[in-house]
Amino acid sequence: MTSKTLLGRLYAAVGTETAPALRRQIVRVAVYAVLQGVTFVLMVPALRALLRHDTGTAWAWIGVMTVSAAATLVARHLQSMGGFRVGMATINGLHHRLGDHLATLPLGWFSADRTGRLTRLIGQGAKDVSGIIAHLLEPLLTGTLTPLVVVAGVFVFDWRIGLTLLICAPVLYAVHRWTTRLAERVDDRLEETASEANGRVVEFARAQPVLRASGPGGPGLVLLDDALEEQDRATRRRARADAPARMLFGLTVQLGVAAALVTGTAHLLGGGDPATTIATLVLVVRFAEPVTAIAGLAGTFRSSRAALAGVTGVLDARPLPEPDRTAEEAPARTPGSAVAVELRDVSFGYAPDRTVLDGVTFTAEAGTTVALVGASGSGKTTVTRLVARFFDVGSGSVHIGGDDVRDLTTDELAGMLAMVFQDVYLFDGTIRENIRVARPDAGEEEVERVARLARVDDIVTRLPDGWDTRVGEGGAALSGGERQRVSLARALLKDAPVVLLDEATASLDAENQAAIQRALADLSGRSTLLVVAHRLETITTADRIVVLGDGRVAESGTHEELMALNGRYAAFWRERNRSLGWRLATAEEVGAS
Repeated sequence: MTSKTLLGRLYAAVGTETAPALRRQIVRVAVYAVLQGVTFVLMVPALRALLRHDTGTAWAWIGVMTVSAAATLVARHLQSMGGFRVGMATINGLHHRLGDHLATLPLGWFSADRTGRLTRLIGQGAKDVSGIIAHLLEPLLTGTLTPLVVVAGVFVFDWRIGLTLLICAPVLYAVHRWTTRLAERVDDRLEETASEANGRVVEFARAQPVLRASGPGGPGLVLLDDALEEQDRATRRRARADAPARMLFGLTVQLGVAAALVTGTAHLLGGGDPATTIATLVLVVRFAEPVTAIAGLAGTFRSSRAALAGVTGVLDARPLPEPDRTAEEAPARTPGSAVAVELRDVSFGYAPDRTVLDGVTFTAEAGTTVALVGASGSGKTTVTRLVARFFDVGSGSVHIGGDDVRDLTTDELAGMLAMVFQDVYLFDGTIRENIRVARPDAGEEEVERVARLARVDDIVTRLPDGWDTRVGEGGAALSGGERQRVSLARALLKDAPVVLLDEATASLDAENQAAIQRALADLSGRSTLLVVAHRLETITTADRIVVLGDGRVAESGTHEELMALNGRYAAFWRERNRSLGWRLATAEEVGAS
């Protein structure tokens, strides 16, 4: 990555709000680097005058150098403080920018691999990017600008030594690039292992019940140990690669200084001015100091640069396209009224060679309940995700209230939908706060009403702090069924025109399942319900049942119509009835059979 590319990515990462502050910080660092170089150069005439025993001239130059050094110290202080301010603003801005941008990306973007990398990127990655501004910008610019000023000064006093340093510059750059490329191969592997280890640690924290049930030698612990050991090996390989790279670059710098010393000595032996030559060679030694410092920061710089590439990669990910219009231009809606949901010849696949839906067409009329039935992998959940526009269809279209979902803005579509999916996530807040997420302006009476309908009030009475009990990250303090009831209360509170339910009663016992059914009945007529269920007894009263098979609509109708058809749905129902008779058998019974 060139410096221009680095700065370009840095500007892209910080965004338009922080970019002006970043530009001012670059100017501050550049001024400091140039002043430092000028101060170094001013040593030459001062030292030359002293070597010539010209005390008056020497004191004059020392006075000028003192002023320059004082200005350099002020510039250093300003750029140091500015670096920390811009660095902190960058962390804050990156978190907001990443959060806002991630909310616009399709769900398909969030693969398991990307999620692991994203967790590390938002945490350590944002710090690494801010570190470029707060800690690395100064040595990078001083390691470039200060030597350039020094070389220019050397040319003024001795063009031979200046030419020697100028010839060494491309050699130094070539060696730096070569050693960087060698180390980058190790860095890529380190990033992969760090992301894997980060994901395993999170998994370890969240899956404690499963891990403890499997015992100390369970596969979960083995996977975590393997990930940490591989990260340790990758870190060691990086250290082994860094040391030779730093040594080679430092050796090249010292060879450049040695070449300048040889050139100066040869000129001195050839009758050159000793005072000028000696003073210039002292300056050459100062030239090596900021250049060598770059080698010591190579590893940190590569890590920060990789984090920057990761951040800009996320920010460059394309969100789903949506119309560009103001709220006043949005389609008119009647608050609290149900709307129809229609799929028109929809085809979709998660991968180019894997078709899940192939020409699916059906309509859920406004205010009706439509159930989706089918074997695992038939595309039931995929249908609800397409309605919610987690993905865009491959072909065909999905309409809500007569509008193609692609013609609705994200806010418009979100305002029309309430979702209760299998994987319920609760925020680390109170139960009341988690319900009110659906409608922050809802009153206490409304929250308590939907809580009663979803039987959340039963949960509250058992908790130590009642409504103010914190549920933990992801709702860890509640059971799966309890989390689902809170999620359903959210949907009830939102009172959206369309409600999507994916296995809404899967984790509930018979009593609470009946309570949920009553809650859904409360939405009937006011909202259009699109329900995915494996428990067929929960959908017998649905206005329409759509049976999916082989990526298509295999059957469609009411429960009675489909049973009379004696097709797939009837086969599902017979299988369900047989499963009701299952029981645990004794070893003797199994042997007898």
